[in-house]
Amino acid sequence: MALTPLLSYRRQPIRTAIAAVMVSLFGGALTPLPVQAQTAPYCQQSLAAIDQKEMLRQVATTGNKDAQKRYASLIKQHGERLQACRKQSWPQKQAIWLRLYPCDIKSGALEAVLDRIVNRGYTQVNVEAFYNGKVLLPATDNPTPWSSVLAGSRAENTDLLADIIRKGHYRGLKVYAWLFGMNFGASYVRRPDKQQTLARNGLGQTSLTANTIAGLSVELGAVNPDEAFVDPYSLQARQDYLQMVQAIVKRRPDGVLFDYVRYPRGYGAASVASKIQDLWVYGEASQQTLLQRALNYRGMELIQRFLGQGFITGDDLKDLNLLYPNEREPLWQGLNPARITTPLPIGRRVALLQSDLWQLSVAHATQGVLDFVNAAVAPVQRQGIPAGAVFFSDGNLSVGRNGFDSRLQPWDRFPSSLEWHPMAYATCGSANCVMAQIRRVLNAAPPGTQVKPVLAGIWQQSVSNRPPLEVQMQALQRTAPQIRSISHFAYSWQEPGSDNDRKFCQP
Repeated sequence: MALTPLLSYRRQPIRTAIAAVMVSLFGGALTPLPVQAQTAPYCQQSLAAIDQKEMLRQVATTGNKDAQKRYASLIKQHGERLQACRKQSWPQKQAIWLRLYPCDIKSGALEAVLDRIVNRGYTQVNVEAFYNGKVLLPATDNPTPWSSVLAGSRAENTDLLADIIRKGHYRGLKVYAWLFGMNFGASYVRRPDKQQTLARNGLGQTSLTANTIAGLSVELGAVNPDEAFVDPYSLQARQDYLQMVQAIVKRRPDGVLFDYVRYPRGYGAASVASKIQDLWVYGEASQQTLLQRALNYRGMELIQRFLGQGFITGDDLKDLNLLYPNEREPLWQGLNPARITTPLPIGRRVALLQSDLWQLSVAHATQGVLDFVNAAVAPVQRQGIPAGAVFFSDGNLSVGRNGFDSRLQPWDRFPSSLEWHPMAYATCGSANCVMAQIRRVLNAAPPGTQVKPVLAGIWQQSVSNRPPLEVQMQALQRTAPQIRSISHFAYSWQEPGSDNDRKFCQP
């Protein structure tokens, strides 16, 4: 079924004028048109229903009591009809990713956004609650080291996250909090007391100085200069993050999603980690933890030399005999001693140990991501709130003989108790490469894992070499009809006018 162009929103000031005239002529006694049945695909509202609701919303913001009652009744009806439609349609749950701005404190602003989301047939909204070094908490009730999204506005007491949860629920929407993970933001790591938390590689770089590729921005085609990744082993970083998560959970969202649970990705050859210096394990805490993976002093010495030199030599092994004569072999976690106790030529012995040190270092880096995820989701799950991880399906790939995707995102080892949200953002001009990414995740997911793919795009038009959303949706239904929940990135892509108006208004 082809999509009708009912969701190509435009600003129509005529509606405001009509509403004002109606209030003037009828003293606020509004008689709305009958709500039309939903006949559009994906449970989208008809144009008549959209116009009716928007007219009532605008009049309601003027204080008209009759309009407010009718508007409240209508949004309840739309929510109920949406839920009924979704029970009979595929997919049963459909979410969209949303960023809020200080302008959303204006009267009727959140209502307008949520109405558009319901109009498009979405049953869930994933609201950015921590991004770019800012947190969606009231400026006057923010126990975290990050600044509030509302800092400097005239509404520092406003709790936008609590507001959108409440107003979303009134419309029958689930509201999830969407948090950046190891990307803490440049403002955080530039603080003098936080610089030790930065992730570092063996080239003396941080994600602020390395030539890295930004994640997909909510602003189409934009890069993100605010990205800054922390060392997942940093106790300070974990404590600060835990404090923030606990504050978000107090607002009782319907779920919490963790994004950027990975390392940065470099450009070109730097997109592959093939030597120890490429790994982001040179932060203070990460180095210390890696050394502690040694099981004896010989092992610790070799790890230290491998970190510093990028390799080991026969002379390094000879030095061990002098430094630690009472120990026989260098040992560390995961090492099979049988590989090195057999008499071997010195060159072969060095090669084996160096290979094992490389595997140890990669395992250590990926374990940092897993530990960060497990620590982050714990306070969420303790409250009985669903938690999920957002990841790239190719973020865990091995490349060539000894290389790995530099993001080192071990999503296939994420707990199956989490919701898995694979970002299927491949671009090849068709849906084929997108489906390939989703199939890879489905094949790796343990039985019972909730896999909820994330598609990027716009309804009814191609963008950035991606087919329209309905083309991707139809392909996904054919490929994996068992999937019950998907999401679309992002509201700002589908509603650029609404997003810009909210981003640049004067709150």
